[in-house]
Amino acid sequence: MARILIVDDAKFMRMTLSNILIKANHTIVGEAENGIEAVDLFVKEKPDLVTMDITMPEKNGLEALKEIKQEYPDAKIIMCSAMGQQKMVVDAIEAGAKDFIVKPFDESRVIEAVKRVLN
Repeated sequence: MARILIVDDAKFMRMTLSNILIKANHTIVGEAENGIEAVDLFVKEKPDLVTMDITMPEKNGLEALKEIKQEYPDAKIIMCSAMGQQKMVVDAIEAGAKDFIVKPFDESRVIEAVKRVLN
């Protein structure tokens, strides 16, 4: 299955996503808690897929997305957002995100988004 990088500033959210994805037979190649770590880990691990939170300290998900897509235009990134962040989600899709999932995570929606983006 896919090698996935999980990016979220909340450990609980990373753990929740990790559990959902491992249960679906994916491998978690790394976890980052801000956009700076996300870009570094992406370059190091070259994952098949990234789940990227939008709101994070130091460098937000939108900035990290743009930076990764600039160097790696084929990168597959799914944005994660809380309700009420529609504008940022639209910006992320325009910047190259492949899909988005809303928090709190719905297991079937996460798996569905991952499958769609990987195929």
